[in-house]
Amino acid sequence: MSTDFENIIFEREEGLARITLNHPPVNIMDISTMREINAALEGLQGDEETRVLVFAAAGKAFCAGVDVKDHTADKVEEMVEVFHRIFRLMGSLDIPTVAAVNGAALGGGCELVTSCDMVIASEKATFGQPEIQVGVYPPVAVVTFPRLMPYMKAMELLLTGDIIDAREAKRLGIVNRVVPEESFEEELSSFVSKLTTLSPIVLRLTKRATVQGLTLTFEEALALSEELYLKELMKTEDASEGLQAFMEKRKPVWKGK
Repeated sequence: MSTDFENIIFEREEGLARITLNHPPVNIMDISTMREINAALEGLQGDEETRVLVFAAAGKAFCAGVDVKDHTADKVEEMVEVFHRIFRLMGSLDIPTVAAVNGAALGGGCELVTSCDMVIASEKATFGQPEIQVGVYPPVAVVTFPRLMPYMKAMELLLTGDIIDAREAKRLGIVNRVVPEESFEEELSSFVSKLTTLSPIVLRLTKRATVQGLTLTFEEALALSEELYLKELMKTEDASEGLQAFMEKRKPVWKGK
């Protein structure tokens, strides 16, 4: 199933949702494009069947950033509100997210990628926050970068605007896998299939348990995890099915509930 948009392609099929940036030539995100991404994310809120959401891009770049024209005084407040809604919606989404980066992910594009749960990059992918070079800073990355990588490296990237390649991004821990460009889609499909064969409700609960504890002490996070495990996870049919299937040495048949 696909939904008609002008600057993105939004598809859902067999447990996989895919938002593809499709705004040539380099997938600049203007306010219109951001609104479309938000509409797609809003459509996934409460989705109980989708196992994974992939952010991808058509063309030679993943995304070269937010449209500079939307930073003018008459548009900047609206732009920030609409752009940051993307991340607020992603933060409330229990569905695991994967960024598929086969080109440049710069500025807002890099912020989108590094706000996903996992990242698969081709060898030609690049990443960076060059905003400092035009006299602004990346409002999302200044929050997320120090949480994703060593503080000093985060500051270097934010304060210089340097662009790094996929191997360096993987070394810093913001990319899971770097794969050859020629087999990028095949490698992406193989990675995503590991998720689409699992229980959608258990995937969502696992992500929720992980994310909710990030800003808590160990004891607080463990208490919340225990509560979620006993009161929600262990009451699902899929948890019972998975354990039973293991003991019976067969593949589980997930019901998503």
